[in-house]
Amino acid sequence: MSRKKKPSMTDIATHLNISKNAVSLALNQKQGVSKELREQILKVAEELGYGEFAKNRKSARSILVMVPERIMGYEDNDHFLFYHDLIWGVERSIKERGVQPVIAKIDRSMEQNLTLPQLFDDIDFEGVILFGIVSENYARMVYQQGCPLVLFDSYYHDIHCPVVTSANFEGGYQAVKHLIENGHRSIGFIGPTNLTSSHEERYFGYWKAMQDHNLIPFDGLLRFKGYQENKQEIQKYVSQLKERPSAIFCGNDRMAILLMDVFREQNIRVPEDISIVGFDDLELAATANPRLTTIQVHKQEMCEAAIDMTLRTSDNKKHALIKWEVPGEFISRDSVKDVSR
Repeated sequence: MSRKKKPSMTDIATHLNISKNAVSLALNQKQGVSKELREQILKVAEELGYGEFAKNRKSARSILVMVPERIMGYEDNDHFLFYHDLIWGVERSIKERGVQPVIAKIDRSMEQNLTLPQLFDDIDFEGVILFGIVSENYARMVYQQGCPLVLFDSYYHDIHCPVVTSANFEGGYQAVKHLIENGHRSIGFIGPTNLTSSHEERYFGYWKAMQDHNLIPFDGLLRFKGYQENKQEIQKYVSQLKERPSAIFCGNDRMAILLMDVFREQNIRVPEDISIVGFDDLELAATANPRLTTIQVHKQEMCEAAIDMTLRTSDNKKHALIKWEVPGEFISRDSVKDVSR
């Protein structure tokens, strides 16, 4: 009795009345066939029981990770390392799930002109992870493509898709509560609250902690207009203060370290004359002088959460507004003085 012949690429091609080459391109995840035809080929391969395809398809699953080019080439080295850890942490976590990560850069021109990366049409993917540090119009344009989408690190309130962030509100609250417990009553805030949801939430944490302790939020708030804060803007902020608070909570460590530099140049001592707390726990925070008290963002846990959320969204085929916040960790160092004594 002869064995049943195993299905081949020729059988798939004959079934669809297409060339064997088109079948080969689709099964090997190569360019050259349309998305619609690729799906037809994959479906027929499964129906015919094409064994090698079943084995390869599992490893051919992919997730598209869309990243603004500016955060991959951030001018500040320590900030670059922070985003580098997030980007490659996501890539590593995807691979650990047996899925192929595909990194697609978004340059300023693409963002302004609402242009998708070419890879968006060239490959099949389970879902998309979009670093939310893009314009709201661009994020909405990606959302409107109808693919499973997870916003990562930052988000927009009007785009109803899953989100993974650090627990920014809670971290901001904890940072300011620490200052209050150390006797500080006049506490300022610096952050680009007009830019990203993460800084907005950190400001709300600051505001809530002040309200809960019957303190008035300090009047001098700095709100950056661009994507990158700089020392000149912080110098201007300090020069315009009518009075100096006893402590300042900064929306991220970069601002905190720049602020300490400005105060040092003005012979204002940290923490003797003013206490400072940051957020993120950049590597530089542990080596700054003085060492910076901050909130450590658990970046790898965020990456794991983003992959889990993406695969769940892909499986459910739904766009639910689910927000997964990864708690940070308070790191006490030398930049806060206890003035309660």
